[in-house]
Amino acid sequence: MELHDVWFVLIAVLWIGYFFLEGFDFGIGVLTRLLARDRKERRVLINTIGPVWDGNEVWLLTAGGATFAAFPEWYATLFSGFYLPLLIILLCLIVRGVAFEYRSKRAEEKWQTNWEHAIFWTSLIPAFLWGVAFANIVRGVKIDADMEYVGNVWDLLNPYAILGGLVTLTLFTFHGAVFAGLKTVGDIRERARGTALKLGLGSAVLALVFLVWTQVENGDGPSLVAMCVAVASLVAAITTVAAGREGWSFAFSGVTIAAAVAMLFLTLFPDVMPSSLNDAWSLTVTNASSTPYTLTIMTWCAGIATPVVLLYQGWTYWVFRKRIGTHHIADAH
Repeated sequence: MELHDVWFVLIAVLWIGYFFLEGFDFGIGVLTRLLARDRKERRVLINTIGPVWDGNEVWLLTAGGATFAAFPEWYATLFSGFYLPLLIILLCLIVRGVAFEYRSKRAEEKWQTNWEHAIFWTSLIPAFLWGVAFANIVRGVKIDADMEYVGNVWDLLNPYAILGGLVTLTLFTFHGAVFAGLKTVGDIRERARGTALKLGLGSAVLALVFLVWTQVENGDGPSLVAMCVAVASLVAAITTVAAGREGWSFAFSGVTIAAAVAMLFLTLFPDVMPSSLNDAWSLTVTNASSTPYTLTIMTWCAGIATPVVLLYQGWTYWVFRKRIGTHHIADAH
């Protein structure tokens, strides 16, 4: 296996890690308006991800940086062609971080309500747009012979991409509802379980249509295996959440996201960004990659730094592993 193939796999792993972690993160943000009944319950939901949300976003920074260094042509075409949706995602992530930090800085109801609305919308919009973006990457976009995107933003809003956005939105929200049930106690935990069951059934329908569509259009044997794993895991996640086994359900919903993202990357390879105008103009792991020397240096750096980051983030989740409830929230908040 060549180094550019290795880095394609590593970038896929980074995106899997990002969507697994930021998926329930976004889901909790959406559930602050769908599940919580009052400000105290919204505070409980926010506190479930309070110690970890910023660490989850590190996976996005690493995935973007790895793409820039390992596949500069892919990075350039992707970020120029998808400039507007990616800019919206970036602005949402900025505002979302500020909202988490600023919400409790003042006691006025209007101040806190405005930031709570910001958390909801800046969680919902990226959850949808990431699905739109990756669906377009798999489907193929208008790339010319100079490796430049020559379409417009409306080309990205096709039925397949919109379906992909709805899949990520519902699946992430389901993942978040399972996480809320895993991390809370009392009435909010019971309602999280019921909400997760409804979201799971809805996301299952959308995901099945999207994955089958993807397999029929672009799939092969390995992607079919990944699709079967994703579907089976989602069924298992719904079944276990109905049985009140949140830990197993969270694991299965995480496997669903991982397998679905893996399927998308398997349908891509050896392309990294197919051209819908001419197959010969597609960006591949070969023509979009950096030099072997650059990839070698990156591999050494990743081999040293990655275990440290994983150990630290795992330790963070272990420290903040206990459940919380409304009785942990002071009335002043």
